[in-house]
Amino acid sequence: MGRMFTSNLAAKTLQNGGVVVIRTDTLYGILACTENKEAVEKVYSLKQRDPQKECIVLIATAHDAPSHHAMLETYSAHAVQPTTVIIPATTEPSWVTRGGNTVAYRVISEGALHEILTMTGPLIAPSANPESLPPAATIEQAQQYFGDQVDLYVDGGEVPAIVHASQIIHIKPNGDIEHIR
Repeated sequence: MGRMFTSNLAAKTLQNGGVVVIRTDTLYGILACTENKEAVEKVYSLKQRDPQKECIVLIATAHDAPSHHAMLETYSAHAVQPTTVIIPATTEPSWVTRGGNTVAYRVISEGALHEILTMTGPLIAPSANPESLPPAATIEQAQQYFGDQVDLYVDGGEVPAIVHASQIIHIKPNGDIEHIR
């Protein structure tokens, strides 16, 4: 009951244009709905993020990015390690692509965040930290970074030191694969 309540509250906050800090499948992220330009811009402002640097977009299934379904199904949806796939952009809004011609997707296939994504649709999810500081390892650290400027904090416990950001691969238009991280 508690997890579903948290998932519903987080989803409603995001759907209403809010910003939520929650543990992703890797680190704590600061999330906003990709379709809400103002919420996306708020995340960029809170993080003091380079406005040209795109964010990872989390989705519940590869079908949530229909133009890229096959690539995401192959490289992210069933990956053993959380894997972000950078692919050529198609219909994504300019405030997500940040003037570039690619988009970075990662499929979250289970857990509370998956439940939230099924309710909200795609979410930007950069790490929960100002650009020059280390990612928050606890919800308390995220609160120290952002204070009351974030609409909802969801405590997912401490991120173990062995947990790192996702693997990132770039699938080039010609089909070549580059391992970024």
